[in-house]
Amino acid sequence: MDLLEEVSQAFKESGLTLGSAESFTGGLFAERITSVSGASKFYKGGFVTYATEEKIKLLSVPEWEVKQHGVISREIAFYMANNARQLLGADICVSFTGNAGPEAMENKPVGEVHIGIATAQSAQIYSLNFDGTREEIRNQSLEFALKKLLQVIKG
Repeated sequence: MDLLEEVSQAFKESGLTLGSAESFTGGLFAERITSVSGASKFYKGGFVTYATEEKIKLLSVPEWEVKQHGVISREIAFYMANNARQLLGADICVSFTGNAGPEAMENKPVGEVHIGIATAQSAQIYSLNFDGTREEIRNQSLEFALKKLLQVIKG
């Protein structure tokens, strides 16, 4: 069983629900999670807020936080995961914000990503630096998030 199937099986067995809020991954997480049969039993949906103004408008990310930290930050990953979880009514929500390239943004290097995983009890934010092409950085981010989701579900 591959990682994606393992995560899907763990969600089905636990009865927990999942949501997502994506930026630089552009819906890739939602596409992958729904590629596994039976995802409708646990995946509630997600937001793709690629533009900054959509993070503010749809996910209620505070504009002052964006101005202070930039969208590629731990703080924005937190708001994306936490607010999307509440909007979707999901038990767990994962968020992705970062820079997959091809050049630096907000003085943040290519490969800097922040992944949030929020539950009703807490939110964990992971700040990472990945190497590779745009697609490799996006795929590494998804794999990291899937592993962390599995840890959260299994306790």
